[in-house]
Amino acid sequence: MVEVVREAYPDPSAESGEWVCVDMRAVGPMPTPVTLTQVKADPALAGFELIRQSRLSVVPVSDAHWTHICRLGGWSGG
Repeated sequence: MVEVVREAYPDPSAESGEWVCVDMRAVGPMPTPVTLTQVKADPALAGFELIRQSRLSVVPVSDAHWTHICRLGGWSGG
């Protein structure tokens, strides 16, 4: 589990200004990994951006989706 410690900013290693990066901090391990296969098959996550635009590596997560994913993975921290 990670948290965003710095929101998107221009990637200093990119050759053009179109790329951004996000700084993250480790919070702890997810007790039970939640796979992409599980996420795609779960009707409660049907509107999740990760499924709609699978090329994205960082996507917004609604409170409802976050709670559901944490429940699936057995995460109770933070």
